[in-house]
Amino acid sequence: MPFGGRYQLTPEEGMACKIPVEEGKTNAVSVMAYGFDPYFSAWSPFHGAYHAVTESLLRLACMGVDPFKARLTFQEYFERMAGEKSWGKPLSALLGAYKAQLDFGTASIGGKDSMSGSFNELHVPPTLVSFAVGMTTTDKVVSSTLSASGKKLYAIKIRRDDNGCYVKDHAIRVMKCLTQIQDRGQLLTAGVVRSAGIAARVAQMCFGNKLGFSFSDKFSMEDLFKHSFGTVLLAVSDGNAVEKIEQVGGKLLGVTTDDGKLTYGDQAISIDDAIKAFESKLEPIFPTVVDEGAAVSYEKGNVEKNAITAPTILTGAKPKVFIPVFPGTNCEYDTAFAFSRAGADPDVMVIRNRNSQEVEDSFKEMSERIKTANMIMIPGGFSAGDEPEGSGKFIAAAFRNAAVTESVRDLLFNRDGLMLGICNGFQALMKLGLLPYGDILPLEHDGPTLTFNRIGRHQSAYVSTKIVSNNSPWLSFTNEGDTYEIAISHGEGRFCGSEALLKELFAKGQVATQYVDAEGKPTMDTAFNPNGSMCAIEGIISPNGRILGKMGHSERLGNGVAKNIPGEKDQKIFEAGVRYFVG
Repeated sequence: MPFGGRYQLTPEEGMACKIPVEEGKTNAVSVMAYGFDPYFSAWSPFHGAYHAVTESLLRLACMGVDPFKARLTFQEYFERMAGEKSWGKPLSALLGAYKAQLDFGTASIGGKDSMSGSFNELHVPPTLVSFAVGMTTTDKVVSSTLSASGKKLYAIKIRRDDNGCYVKDHAIRVMKCLTQIQDRGQLLTAGVVRSAGIAARVAQMCFGNKLGFSFSDKFSMEDLFKHSFGTVLLAVSDGNAVEKIEQVGGKLLGVTTDDGKLTYGDQAISIDDAIKAFESKLEPIFPTVVDEGAAVSYEKGNVEKNAITAPTILTGAKPKVFIPVFPGTNCEYDTAFAFSRAGADPDVMVIRNRNSQEVEDSFKEMSERIKTANMIMIPGGFSAGDEPEGSGKFIAAAFRNAAVTESVRDLLFNRDGLMLGICNGFQALMKLGLLPYGDILPLEHDGPTLTFNRIGRHQSAYVSTKIVSNNSPWLSFTNEGDTYEIAISHGEGRFCGSEALLKELFAKGQVATQYVDAEGKPTMDTAFNPNGSMCAIEGIISPNGRILGKMGHSERLGNGVAKNIPGEKDQKIFEAGVRYFVG
């Protein structure tokens, strides 16, 4: 994830993404990091471009990738070319980047040129951004998030010559030091200092888990707050690694603490105050908080467990799950893989809509495929672009086709089947009436719905959700009170309903999951309830528990996925669905 830690507040050094495969497993990871500083480049385009390449490779090394096997791509952006001075800036920058490529033996294989960054007398600073790309494996990817107290952090600064250029040999030694420590499995955490200085980067590395930090007096206050380009901060697990760090000029910077304070001598600032300062600059422009007061939760009634007798399928057979793919659906691969891994037979069907005949034929085929399925799963995405005003409307329209409706009802009421909808699929289930009522019903204008996030934009993060009721086959592997870290990605996830309905849902045990804070309490705090759902509702079930809808992407699982976010992520929803049929 772009921001690491329990509180998702530590900016990571770059992107790490598993290579997607349709079948089987992979631990191959593509990693990308960028380098650029506008102040450095404004001072000297040559030095700034050389720094951009160096920084991108350093950040890659901090993420656990061998920088000497990386490849580069550049993004350039300069003022309008209106004289000899103007032309000299991009030429100088390109020469700086070229020298860095020669020094580090790392080639640029492409780039994008964006000229004319001028408006009247206003000009962009000379800009050459270096993107370094490399490969590694999930087990080697390193986060910049400090995860525990008592960890010693070291600082290594690449030397610069009298002309302000990085000393090539020392830069190479530092990068090799990082790579060798990582190859031995000793690199715990690493980050690169940018123009704000060492203290700022240390604070950011502590934000994710709200740790404190005690700075060593070997560094002066000036050392901590001045520009410190080309400086790496790292924590290691072994004394031998410390020797390597010291051999390249590294020094002990300080140690993490559990007191929630950034401390230097007798001066201290709380980590919460530092976070507030970090986030407040852009808060008036891009607000991250919507104040809705305390969360309201209604009492759960004394609900008897649903006495659901699972159907019996042929010995050795796999339960079949029908997964329709609508225009805009984007989670079908993850969903099918999750079911396949759990022991089901995914039946993925693309709904064709190029003309009315294709739509009609697709609905007929949907109806027939549902007749042979044990489960229906509507995956996430943005069907029909979520327009006009209403996510899941296209999906709901498809399921209201008479033949499709008949097949769905036969599955649910006569063949004891199950139905699941996540994100876009949850929205569709709500618009159909399958949730919360358990049947496809006429849409009521005042009925419950999922609407736009209170914050007014799409949210992508991991959230903590608590099992409130496991009275469903889908939740048979969970216990009430269990908390999970689940990925969310939506713009319309706010659960809304009348007070009477909300009370009824809680009383009947139909509220399956709620968004909770760090203490496990339902909350309206945007940091934990990102869409502002009423009563912090994340997922609900039908009266008999056969249908489950939820906003969080429980299918986004895998070895190494979101490894910088701590906590249990697997609710075993898909395994529970399979076990319902096979016993």
